[in-house]
Amino acid sequence: MPYSVLLMRKLDALEPGLKDAFFLLLEELERSREESVTKSEFRELKQITAELQRTTFRLAEAQERTEQRMDRLAEAQERAEQAIARLAEAQERAEQRMDRLAESQERTEQRVDRLAAAQERTEHSLEKLAEALAATNRQVGGLSKSMAYALENEAFRKLPAYLKEHWGIEVEKRLVRRFVAGEEINVFAQALRQGEEILVVGETVLKLDDFSKLGQLDKNVAAVKERFEQPVAPLIVTHFARPEVAEKARERGVLVVQSFEWE
Repeated sequence: MPYSVLLMRKLDALEPGLKDAFFLLLEELERSREESVTKSEFRELKQITAELQRTTFRLAEAQERTEQRMDRLAEAQERAEQAIARLAEAQERAEQRMDRLAESQERTEQRVDRLAAAQERTEHSLEKLAEALAATNRQVGGLSKSMAYALENEAFRKLPAYLKEHWGIEVEKRLVRRFVAGEEINVFAQALRQGEEILVVGETVLKLDDFSKLGQLDKNVAAVKERFEQPVAPLIVTHFARPEVAEKARERGVLVVQSFEWE
């Protein structure tokens, strides 16, 4: 029995095992037809053959669709593998960045530790410097006090004669240091001026170079006036007075005595 080209093409599309089975079936049908076939049998065989051909076509088409789906699945699988490969590369890059960040963090922490150590050393040095400065200030303060006491002691010896010679103030008793109403009076004495009893209230400063240094004298005078009824002669004793400051003091009635003047 001749077979159509379309049937042969569809059979070629089948898997080898299935294709062989169909060829065996067709050969068997052909042999049966050649041996003895009645008209009715021939028609029946023809119908079977036609149905077989249709089945073969459907199977071939199904096989073709299956192969197409397999191709699409293979393409999808390939795309999935490519995506997985890209994800793996991205993961590797991310891990590398994390490693670099971890290294950077470690370096930062090391720098912070070094800075903290340097800060601690700086603070320690500042503490030692502060201690040394405090000691220096104490020494300077002690020296200043010593010089101030020395100036006062010298004033106690020189002032009586100087006050009498230059301002007609005669000290009745010796000059002393005294506290009045909580204020320390460097130079204090009862005196006579033109027969009037007065009080000499003096402040010693090593250098009269600022108007603010008259402030303590003002406090001392106010304390004495509140305590005593006699008139007060305010006095500043210094080694050196700036002319403008000395002039300002004299305008306020303060007696300004520089140590070199009583020599």
